[in-house]
Amino acid sequence: MRKIVLGVVVVSVIGLLVLPGLGCGTDEAKDEPAVEVTAGDEIAAIEENIAEITETAEKSDWQVMETEGKRGKINETAEEALEELFGENAKAKEIFARSYGWAVFDNLKIGIGISGGGGNGVAVVKSTNARTYMKMGTAGVGLTLGAQKYQVVFLIQDSQTFENFIDKGWQADAGASAVAGESGVGVMTDFVNGLAIYQLTEKGLMANADIAGTKYWKNKKLND
Repeated sequence: MRKIVLGVVVVSVIGLLVLPGLGCGTDEAKDEPAVEVTAGDEIAAIEENIAEITETAEKSDWQVMETEGKRGKINETAEEALEELFGENAKAKEIFARSYGWAVFDNLKIGIGISGGGGNGVAVVKSTNARTYMKMGTAGVGLTLGAQKYQVVFLIQDSQTFENFIDKGWQADAGASAVAGESGVGVMTDFVNGLAIYQLTEKGLMANADIAGTKYWKNKKLND
């Protein structure tokens, strides 16, 4: 990128120095009044060109860094959530061993009469570590007040379920729940419709998670 910028600047400099002299032997050039261009004017124009090109390059670099930073944060949160899940529920680790892939979403749910929230996550193929970055959103009616930060972990049984999850998206219906934790040990012993779902909060693994009405879909910006 820096070589390209330098090349453009060099061309711009040559153009500023050479172009004013072109056509000086023609009648039109003789008839037109001479425009005095000082060395200071040329230098100012060159500096302005360099500033504009550099600013464009820096914006492009910043956009790349911002995207990579978001992906890195999502990946870090996902790995931490998996580690916490396996530490609290041995059965989940067994199910993970038999899964095709997994996904983790981090969400901040805020409720003031009408509850709602949104967040980001990543879906991963275990064998290749191929990653698809996704978004989540939820809305519901309740009498809640406050904010709850949590992660939702999906263990995905097979390739077909995984592809449908990332390509078509997924929505939790009114009866959906993630069952695990101390009071739920033994309840989730296997995949249900190709999925095993868990929810982690600051207090740990929830026995009955509230994910009804939550939608999950691809994050186009983070997958470009």
